[in-house]
Amino acid sequence: MKKTLLAILLAVFTTALVACGGAEQGEGTEGAESGTKTLKVGASPVPHVEILEEAKPLLEEKGIELDIVEFTDYILPNKTLAEDELDANYFQHEPYLESQIADNDYKFVNAGGVHIEPIGVYSKRHKSLEDLPEGAKIIMSNSVADHGRMLSMLEEKGLIKLKEGVEKTEATLEDIAENPKNIEFQADIEAPLLTKAYENDEADAFLINGNYALQEGLNPAEDSIALESPDNNPYVNLVVVREGDESREEIKALVEVLQSKEIQEFIKTKYEGSVLSAQGE
Repeated sequence: MKKTLLAILLAVFTTALVACGGAEQGEGTEGAESGTKTLKVGASPVPHVEILEEAKPLLEEKGIELDIVEFTDYILPNKTLAEDELDANYFQHEPYLESQIADNDYKFVNAGGVHIEPIGVYSKRHKSLEDLPEGAKIIMSNSVADHGRMLSMLEEKGLIKLKEGVEKTEATLEDIAENPKNIEFQADIEAPLLTKAYENDEADAFLINGNYALQEGLNPAEDSIALESPDNNPYVNLVVVREGDESREEIKALVEVLQSKEIQEFIKTKYEGSVLSAQGE
């Protein structure tokens, strides 16, 4: 009798499990049949996450749900993409991407450019680069991948001159050929900490990436004493994917939306010159 009762209970329990499993499987199938696909994209907080949030409804119209993963450093977004935990990332420019591929053997490609974040020079003591005194101290980040960009800007503004023939995007402090004001350069601070050093007035001037300036409430177009020019600028922020994924329809749709007039107009209106469209007018 006990064996019979146990068999009945086991049968009922097994039936219940099958029913539950069948319901869960049915829900998953229904979601797949709806045609909605999910894209998981890693991005820096400002302006990348803000731009992606604006793109969400446009992608939903194309049947794509955007899952945004926020990163506050420059290493993990690529590492996570390489580990197949992201479909794409959106935070870096071409020179940085190339340096990361060279250093880590990443199999990444540029799927499309979206915007430019001009680097600015900030100072609490001086109103222009011309005002910098003899022996002035300028603090820049310890990101060597950005040094060429920063030094090229200072050369364009007439503050220094780089060696003849040096590749501008790869220039280092050792490539400075002329330094009329004997500027002292300090390059040992992580990029996210530059705004704090600026607030503490630790030097005559600071070279700060646009995203970090915006993140801390600075307006590069208004608060900087000099701003990088967008003309022939190779530092366009990109959507980056693993090799082969650039042909995925969801990735193409993401890039198409980010390059659309709607998103480019959002960039122009919201950031008022502190973030620049890579698509022109």
